[in-house]
Amino acid sequence: MDAPAYTPELLHRMGQQARAAAAQMACASAARKAAALRGLAALLRSHTEPLQAANALDLERARSAGLAEPLLDRLRLSPAALETCALGCEQLAAMPELIGTVSGLQQQPSGIRVGQMRVPIGVFGMIYESRPNVTIEAASLAIKSGNAAILRGGSEAIASNRALAALVQQALGAAGLPPDAVQLVPCTDRAAVGQLIAMPQYVDVIIPRGGKGLIERISAEAKVPVIKHLDGNCHTYVDHPCDLALALKVTDNAKTQKYSPCNATESLLVARAVAAEFLPQIGAVFAAKGVEMRCCPESLQILQSSTQLSPAPLLSPATEADWSTEYLAPIISIKLVAGLDEAIAHINRYSSHHTDAILTTDHGHAQRFLREVDSSSVMVNTSTRFADGFEYGLGAEIGISTDKFHARGPVGVEGLTSLKYVVLGEGQVRV
Repeated sequence: MDAPAYTPELLHRMGQQARAAAAQMACASAARKAAALRGLAALLRSHTEPLQAANALDLERARSAGLAEPLLDRLRLSPAALETCALGCEQLAAMPELIGTVSGLQQQPSGIRVGQMRVPIGVFGMIYESRPNVTIEAASLAIKSGNAAILRGGSEAIASNRALAALVQQALGAAGLPPDAVQLVPCTDRAAVGQLIAMPQYVDVIIPRGGKGLIERISAEAKVPVIKHLDGNCHTYVDHPCDLALALKVTDNAKTQKYSPCNATESLLVARAVAAEFLPQIGAVFAAKGVEMRCCPESLQILQSSTQLSPAPLLSPATEADWSTEYLAPIISIKLVAGLDEAIAHINRYSSHHTDAILTTDHGHAQRFLREVDSSSVMVNTSTRFADGFEYGLGAEIGISTDKFHARGPVGVEGLTSLKYVVLGEGQVRV
């Protein structure tokens, strides 16, 4: 089915419907929201074959258009990916209700009690590329957080996104919730994005998830607040001292478990004191997996002289640009550093402030790294690939924010809410 033509009236109507649905979602019971989420999980499992058929159409078009392999990987809806989406819905359904909870209630000298209540933001607009699973992640989080959402996926995933959005609306209706609480922009015209980010009367916040160009455009042109993450130039730092076997296992996973996600390690820092022993070992792992290594002069010399590397590794000198690059591919930059101070300074200069990890056996070094590295997720002795809402127990994520306001790191239910003050009295008047 061809996408309908874009008209300004289409987006205005969707905005009006979203605003009306948001009012209903804000007062929806926890039981209804949980029923919708569990129903959506069941529909995803029972519709795996038709969903994959729709996804196959998108993949075929994308291949014909010459889409790069990492982007094809992001576009693919495998049974495992659908099961992860279903599990995320069920995890959200099982989580305690956040909306309406009151915290910090304290009595003041006047006798009034003042606290804060957790409330939905209202309507969020989600603009994303390639990944159709984002349709389910955004929809499920909208349901759990009592918001309404207008979703605009990439044109390359239009068939997949339509099929998924239809299941979301089916689950909402079956639970007695407004189907318009989650709407997918049905057209692929870029003008729809421009209008969506400029409708403050209908949309309370925009969340872009995609390439740097998309996010920079939205940040520059939006007339509503934006929760953004520009890129994921993540670092793994192998410290002195460290457990070399652990460092080898974790560094391998952080880079090669999957190349396309924003939480894959793109830059490896190694303390000079362990480089002669560690680099040939990790170099052999990367060589066997076809990972290109772009190296500082010292690390290049160690790897070139190593007898452990087979097949012949893909080695090249790093340029200044490599330290800031998110490859999303089997490429990694490697730099030797004197120790913790230089590692922290390098990360804070070149990192995109997404996720950075230290592998160390020194507790003091670990604590300094946690305090001083200015990123949305900072890790000790584990893979950067864990920077993910599902892995953090959030049920799902709508994205990973590298902003410092209003949300930072994986944005789950709480990141889609706000706080308002509530004041309880018994007839007090101000004098």
